[in-house]
Amino acid sequence: MSNFVAIVGRPNTGKSSLFNRLVNERKSIVDDTPGVTRDRVYGNVEWNNHKFIAIDTGGLDRDVDSDLPEIREQVKIAIDLADVIIFVIDSTCNLTISELDISNLLRKNKKRVIVCANKADSQRVVDTNIHEFYSLGFGDPVPVSSLHGIGIGDLLDVVVDNLSTNEVDEVDGVSRELQECENIIKVAIVGRPNTGKSSLLNAITGQNRSIVRNECGTTRDAIDTEVQINQQKYIFTDTAGIRRKSRIHKNLEKYSVFHAISAIKRCDVCVILVDVIEGILDQDVKIAGLAHNMGKSSIIAINKWDTECEKDFKEFAQIIKKEFAFMSYTQVISISALTGLRVQKLLEVIQHVYHQSKLRVETSTLNKIVQNLVLKMQPPSYKGKRLKIFYATQVSIAPPEFVFFVNNSKLMHFSYLRYIENQIRDTFKFEGNPIRINTRNRSEGKVIAQNS
Repeated sequence: MSNFVAIVGRPNTGKSSLFNRLVNERKSIVDDTPGVTRDRVYGNVEWNNHKFIAIDTGGLDRDVDSDLPEIREQVKIAIDLADVIIFVIDSTCNLTISELDISNLLRKNKKRVIVCANKADSQRVVDTNIHEFYSLGFGDPVPVSSLHGIGIGDLLDVVVDNLSTNEVDEVDGVSRELQECENIIKVAIVGRPNTGKSSLLNAITGQNRSIVRNECGTTRDAIDTEVQINQQKYIFTDTAGIRRKSRIHKNLEKYSVFHAISAIKRCDVCVILVDVIEGILDQDVKIAGLAHNMGKSSIIAINKWDTECEKDFKEFAQIIKKEFAFMSYTQVISISALTGLRVQKLLEVIQHVYHQSKLRVETSTLNKIVQNLVLKMQPPSYKGKRLKIFYATQVSIAPPEFVFFVNNSKLMHFSYLRYIENQIRDTFKFEGNPIRINTRNRSEGKVIAQNS
């Protein structure tokens, strides 16, 4: 299960700079003007074999009236979603009333809070206001300079230490014991409003578990339903439709979207429902991107197929593959939640992609495959230096993750990584699942294979 780390604070303390430093890319806009970041921005972070999703948020300032309610609402959702919170303050300034307000807000949520004293380019800067930072009541502040990369490793150490010890007994109303049961497949049904998510749940369970209406927004909570079909137990989660942010106005609906994202976070398999009548919209692709970024097994189910019998499935599937090119591994199936068309087949595909996510390749077998792929295509070179692969191993499942030990990871071009992934898929499939491939430097060792 992915962990979330929210980055909060008043405007212009360097939250977005810190976020960009953590995710190692300029994903959030950085500017000296307060209030540049308004919506939540997500990014993947990895540190010492720990992975989490960072959330950049807008600045909270009681002296700024414009967009404050909207920004505050987005920040509250990020705080609710987070397992750990990084409270960013400006180490060159005294604490403000806004920061005291934020500290009171964070205390009410009872989450682990790490005070990040940003812009600490020297120890003298930190020492000037260190006593004020302790007065926030969140323990030792961690001095960093997101601009120069100073102290980022220390901050990440503190974050992952708290993630590894962060235990909860219940997630969205479902006990940890049930969530982690190996015999239960957890399935999230997600999509835009009115694509038939509740109808699909009712078709699977054979009962009216969820309210079904033609108007959008009927489902607001993420509804968990445990069901056993042919000796296989499932937890199906019917979620609220995820709209574009510009169309989310009511606070209640914002929290519904939060619960939908949370359902994706804790599921094993994500069924992304697409309305064949309306076709594929940008929001469908964005929803699929959430599942992809969280490393979830995914199925694209084209619903309401009974109304479009004349459509050619192969032709429509090709459109799906084109629009969802970043997740070409996904399984595509046409269904009708209303008539039950291929709903049983959908259950079979859910089991298949779930078991594919659990596959583990022996290191010896993997390295034989890597040896062959290196012989087929020579690793890239740059400025006279050639990439050398020493060995590879699979380090985790769900999603399958591989680490390649090389002489210089900077020589690994993205096109060669894609070639490696394709070769692994040709051999081991991993259908319906993203594959993560990382490279690590090793100074010396035996090269698997290399063309002369």
